Parts: sequence; structure tokens; C-alpha cells
Amino acid sequence: MAPASVLKLGQKLNEGKTKQIFELVDEPGHVLVQSKDQITAGNAVRKDQMEGKAAIANRTTSCVFKLLQEAGIKTAFVRQQSETAFVAAHCEMIPIEWVCRRVATGSFLKRNPGVKEGYRFSPLKMEMFFKDDANNDPQWSEEQLLETKFSLAGLNIGRCEVDIMNRSTVAIFEVLERAWATQNCTLVDMKIEFGVNVRTKEIVLADVIDNDSWRLWPAGDRSQQKDKQVYRDLKEVTPEAMQMVKKNFEWVSERVKLLLEPKACGRVVVLMGSTSDLAHCEKIRKACGSYGIHCVLRVTSAHKGPDETLRIKAEYEGDGVPTVFVAVAGRSNGLGPVMSGNTAHPVINCPPITPDWGAQDIWSSLRMPSGLGCSTVLSPDAAAQFAAQIFGLSDHLVWSKLRASMLNTWVSLKQADKKLQACSL
Repeated sequence: MAPASVLKLGQKLNEGKTKQIFELVDEPGHVLVQSKDQITAGNAVRKDQMEGKAAIANRTTSCVFKLLQEAGIKTAFVRQQSETAFVAAHCEMIPIEWVCRRVATGSFLKRNPGVKEGYRFSPLKMEMFFKDDANNDPQWSEEQLLETKFSLAGLNIGRCEVDIMNRSTVAIFEVLERAWATQNCTLVDMKIEFGVNVRTKEIVLADVIDNDSWRLWPAGDRSQQKDKQVYRDLKEVTPEAMQMVKKNFEWVSERVKLLLEPKACGRVVVLMGSTSDLAHCEKIRKACGSYGIHCVLRVTSAHKGPDETLRIKAEYEGDGVPTVFVAVAGRSNGLGPVMSGNTAHPVINCPPITPDWGAQDIWSSLRMPSGLGCSTVLSPDAAAQFAAQIFGLSDHLVWSKLRASMLNTWVSLKQADKKLQACSL
């Protein structure tokens, strides 16, 4: 990675407690986010230097944003530029901290007497706070945010935008929660911020997500917490105490890299009765690729060569790789039922329906003898999605892509409705 000094920096656009934002002269629409070796608590009432924190925070943020972007979440992150800086899309920041909670702790308990620490929120508890250091970042309601009528980078922040940020915060939390679960860590709560991309006018996840942004409890045990709360709780800041805080931050920055690694590597094996079904099968393979799932195409007929069909089945059962079989057979579907009756692996029927006999042919995929459990999905994309949902139960990266796709579909519908209403008016 090139050092930040290689970039031609323009004016300093902003400076906060833990970072600086610089314009990039040779990259219009991009900025450099430079972290500092500073740690703060209580709106900087407590403030200390922690050597190496800038690099630790930058590594953590870069890994988190890469994870979210690979899932399909829209963020401002562009690339990690150096040990202590990353490049991001230039955004006008919406001055709201969105807080998402799974477990009741911290300030929530003070504001809600009677709620015991450890109370689990299902669904997630959402809160928002207006960024105002002078007034200790007061909690706001949706109504306050709407009535303020923010306008940033030419985008008016109204009901549609607030709903998008709310829904996105939940999805982002759930993606990171599932990722941290692979490390036996409970994501207790998290705060994030959004900005409006000055070029695209889109709302995107912006700012940073590092060890200042969340509470992390290994094995769900608060006494093992690894986040900034350890620094907040210090009765006295000593060199030894700061070393402990730094050690926790380093632990998180090392573990967060593991979140980018798949926990299981599955595959989809598509069995087609004839190469005339190849175009249908290629659509399944392409859709599997969008979830990061390896897909193999094979040709076999359960009617004309059942021994070969079972030999191919055994080939993929014997290597220990988690496998979902997809049977693609027109006319009379023998592949799906034969496979389902001879394997404990999931089997999905995805018959290529034709206009002439399709209404009759489909029954060979729907009416199964007792003891067979293969499902039937007509759309190639939906067959791949169903396979991804099976793998997503054990692979957080596949699950994250599914979750982000759900979010992006919802956002598209929300924006389409907003546009239609504007046209009607």
C-alpha cells in the first residue's frame, strides 16, 4: 500500500477526536480518512494518546467495510491506502448516530430504570442520537429528525431516507453479529453513521466502524469485553492500564480479519438430463456465483443411465464437501426423485418448463413417492438462492450476501415508491 504522503492532499475538510478528513486533489469525489493515535471517552472529557491506535483502528475499519461491501452493503469505503489511512467517497455526513442494540447494557440501563443488564432485544432495539458534543449527543426521536428537514449534498432527508437508514442499520448489525458469532463473540451493540455521497446523492454507510463503535463480549461474557468500554471503565489511567486497552484493540483487529474467511466451502452440483437444458443450467451457475458458491454442471439421465447417475452422486458425496444437488430435467423428471431417494444431501428440482407440455410435466417434480423430500423451484435464480440459504446456515459470508440482497431489494422498492409519488404530485 502506498503511504498517504504519496497522495496529493487538498484542504482539511474536517477533524474529529480520532481522525482527520482531507480532500484528494487527484481523485475528485474522494477523501482521505486519516486516523489518530488518540482515544477518548465521554465526549473527550477523558482523552489519551495510545501509540499504534491509528493503525489498529484503520485495520479494523478497513476489514469491516470490506466485509460489508463484499456482502453488497453500500458504503463510502474505497480502499485502504496506508497503515493509518483509507480512501473513501466524499460524503456530507448526516449528524445522527444510529445505535443498534441486541443486549441491554450501558447508557440504555440508565435511561430505562428497571431493565436488567443482559435483557435481549428481539427484534433489535434502535435508537438515534443527534451529534452535538456541547449537549452530550442528545437522544432524538424519528419525529425530531424528520422535522429538522436536513438537506445534504442536494438530498432532502425525509421519511424515505430515514426509513432506509433505519432498515440499513438493522441489516448491517445482523451481518456483523453473524460474522462475530463465528469467533464466539457477542456483538452487544453498535453505533454507525451515514452520509450522502456528493457525486451519486446516495445514502451510504460512512465514517468508520472500529473498536470505538461497538461492544464485543467474547463468549457473551461481559467480564471478557474487548472494546472501548474497558477504557471508559478505568478508574485511573496508568501506563499498565493503557497497555491492557491496547492489547484488547489489537485482539479485535486480528480477529476481524478472520471475519473475511468463509467457515465452510460448499458447492452446488447441477445435474441435467440433456445438454439441451444447458442454458437453463448456466443461469443457475451464474446465480450461484453471485453468492460466492462454486457450481458444477453434469449431464446424466436417471431414466437412461441410473447407474451413472448414482455413480456421479457418490463422487460428490465422498469428498466431504457440503453439497446441494439441483436436478434439471424436462418432460418426466426422474433425476430429482432418484437423487432424493438415494442421498441425504438436499435436492432441488428446477425443471425447464416449456409452453406446450409444461403444465403436465411439472407434476413429475411435484408429486413424489413417500420418503422423498426434494423441493421444486421453477426459476433458476430462485434455485440458486434456495441453495444459498441452505449454505448460509453455516457460512456467514453467504448469509451476508442474502441479507444484503434483501436490504437492497427493499431500498429499491422504497425509492421507486418515492419517485412515483413525486411524479404523481
